Amino acid sequence: MSCREGLMSPQTETKASVGFKAGVKDYKLTYYTPDYVTKDTDILAAFRVTPQPGVPPEEAGAAVAAES
Repeated sequence: MSCREGLMSPQTETKASVGFKAGVKDYKLTYYTPDYVTKDTDILAAFRVTPQPGVPPEEAGAAVAAES
């Protein structure tokens, strides 16, 4: 056993799939609520969004909402 071996911590295994699944979620799952009813105290902003070809309008709008 070398000096270095005596100072090392034991290795532990980790599982990447526990508690988190990698991937990309649609913005609209988090930032798009079509049935939201505005309140008197809400501040509203209007954005004009032109989605890229192949991107649904709801997804493009939700992406803007995520950045604002």
